[in-house]
Amino acid sequence: MESAFLHSFIADPVLTLGLASFLFLLIALPFSFWAVGGNSSSSVSTTLITVSNFSLTSLLILRWWESGHFPVSNLYESLCFLAWACTFAQLIIEKLFPSPFVQASATPISLICIAFASFALPERLQDSSPLVPALRSSWLVMHVSVVMCSYAALLIGSIFSIVVLFADRDESFEIRSSSVGSGGFRKSSLIDSSDTAMSLNFTPVDFNRIEQLDSLSYRSITVGFLLLTVGLISGAVWANEAWGNWWSWDPKETWALICWLVYAAYLHTRISRGWQGRKSAILASIGLLIISICYIGVNLLGVGLHSYGWFF
Repeated sequence: MESAFLHSFIADPVLTLGLASFLFLLIALPFSFWAVGGNSSSSVSTTLITVSNFSLTSLLILRWWESGHFPVSNLYESLCFLAWACTFAQLIIEKLFPSPFVQASATPISLICIAFASFALPERLQDSSPLVPALRSSWLVMHVSVVMCSYAALLIGSIFSIVVLFADRDESFEIRSSSVGSGGFRKSSLIDSSDTAMSLNFTPVDFNRIEQLDSLSYRSITVGFLLLTVGLISGAVWANEAWGNWWSWDPKETWALICWLVYAAYLHTRISRGWQGRKSAILASIGLLIISICYIGVNLLGVGLHSYGWFF
């Protein structure tokens, strides 16, 4: 049994690249956790994640070349694409906002995705399969890639929020950035002048890593929400072309709409109500649960037009 399992990985370069990506991420994980105690990200972890992203890129290109269509015909390819999107998003965030918490929070997501794809799925879902006629459309690349990238951004942002939610639970803290997550990183004080007028004195504010992570969570979720909106609109247009109706209340469509509403509530309360820190992190945590049901739960049950199927 074990020899057959190993032979399948050796004989199929796609599975081999997936296993290599898993090993790179697995090695990077402890370095990411160790870096949390310091003030900077681990260069070793960044290098390993970069190599893993390159392996996933090669995997997707090779599967695309072998199958002749965009590699999302089954749950294995979909999970590999999600792992690629997560590692790519993580590298971008680290480049713009270097923080050890980014590595420690985001690396496990990619590792879980590729581990689930490589070791938990049956062989019939790892093999490439032809697309059904409705999926043979130019909308496939547009819709699926945008939705998967939105999932990656929302997952990473939600994980950041969970870290904020449970970090320093015995201490209260107030996020001192603006409610829209950009600019306003200053505090002001009023000083009496000689002509009795009031003048403002601005001084820089030093943010701790948890406060920075809250801001990164907001930014990631904002990008993911915008991508999800584009994905839902493109999916509706595609559905109208393929089946003659814009919305069919398919289980995947329904849960995607619920996901959109949860993150819309997150952004609304953050911008309009000024929620930050743990209050908004609770909504983001709920969003993480909804994404899990929308993406994995529907597929495990094998129901609906969007399901890749597993048990049924």
